[in-house]
Amino acid sequence: MSRERHDSKVRGSDEDLANGLSKTSISVPEPELPSSQTILLLKEVKTPYTLTPDYPIPVPANDNEILIRTQVIGLNPIDWKAPDYNFGIPSLPHICGRDAVGIVVRAPKSTTTSNNPSRIKVGDTVIATSTDYRNTSKSTFQSYILASLSNTALLPASISPTTGAALGVAYVAAVLALGICLGIDFSALPLASAAANSAGPHLLEIVSKIPDEKLPADVIAECRRAQQEDGERQFAYDARKPGEAGMGDWIAVWGSSTTGFLISQLARLAGLRVALVVDLHKHGARLYSDGADLLVDAHDPGRAVAVIRGVTQGRLRFGVDTVGKETAEHLADALANDEGEEGVERHLVGLTGLPKEKRPGVVHHTVPIKLFHEVLEVGEGLMKWLEVLLAEQLLKPPEIEVVEGGLESVNGALDRMRRGEISGKRMVVKFPEES
Repeated sequence: MSRERHDSKVRGSDEDLANGLSKTSISVPEPELPSSQTILLLKEVKTPYTLTPDYPIPVPANDNEILIRTQVIGLNPIDWKAPDYNFGIPSLPHICGRDAVGIVVRAPKSTTTSNNPSRIKVGDTVIATSTDYRNTSKSTFQSYILASLSNTALLPASISPTTGAALGVAYVAAVLALGICLGIDFSALPLASAAANSAGPHLLEIVSKIPDEKLPADVIAECRRAQQEDGERQFAYDARKPGEAGMGDWIAVWGSSTTGFLISQLARLAGLRVALVVDLHKHGARLYSDGADLLVDAHDPGRAVAVIRGVTQGRLRFGVDTVGKETAEHLADALANDEGEEGVERHLVGLTGLPKEKRPGVVHHTVPIKLFHEVLEVGEGLMKWLEVLLAEQLLKPPEIEVVEGGLESVNGALDRMRRGEISGKRMVVKFPEES
């Protein structure tokens, strides 16, 4: 897309942007709710989920919560890995599920943080994203789910519910990795009219205004860019200069996950050049058409590292690994600061693990996912921006495979994921239409 076409596209009117969202234009009465719902319950680890009827429907506890009737749920690797390996399960029985799209059936008319009407109303179609696994009322493997307004996005009319259900957690992880871990300021991107509040969030600036006692304790260091070295607390990035993530700098993304796919798109919007390391036999054609600057075959990791270093010529500043510790090691080798500008730090984000030993000049990062559900300003910033990115067609959703049958079909779909049958796409499960 030419710069002229891009500028013309993103200067659409506020009215056009608003009309692109699946937002009710008139007041819709609250529908009558059934006396109970059906859910999937994990009763024991290493067992399938149990279809459980006659389960209570959750009730909003405050005016930052809405109730959603589920239409589609998106499946994530954690949905089968958690019961198989017994992690991310605080107690049993447990309800899992992270992504959903549905119809709002209960919503506040206004919020305590503002006298303005709630931006989400009964009848709206929304993307709900749950990262708080301890609050099972917000887990998505159920017919009715609670969601925080700040963790909910209006679904644009141009995006189907099945496509929308594939985005939530992957998008959140992608933006936090780039915006917190790598310090990219998305507010400077001219994505659409400023009057439509469509600028992306500057996450480091947002969290800099929040005192430590209001941040999750285990993510403070990542948010503050603090490092403990020789007993001294260093804030290496507090005075980060604008453009430190410079135009033309390279980022390498290892893996073909949905999160990696979204990271590559958002990084290119920010002006970075993107190298994707994937199985080219399986994913090369699709990713080439999506505009990566460099595609590298992951079949021979040593060769992949050599290719990345040879092409980027010392300008590889950032790396994000979406696979595991072994591939994170290879990515750290690609980032190792023995070439290029002396003294410039390189940054490695590990979504599922980091190398045991640090390479000289390479700073390790983990994604502070708790910020999304524990810091309202962060969650709301991400969700409002997702609405714009989708409405303006600036973010291409991943490929999906739709499974019919609702909750009864989830176990079978997860078995296919266990067997490695799904690669480079997302599985979503569609609920039967209400009669």
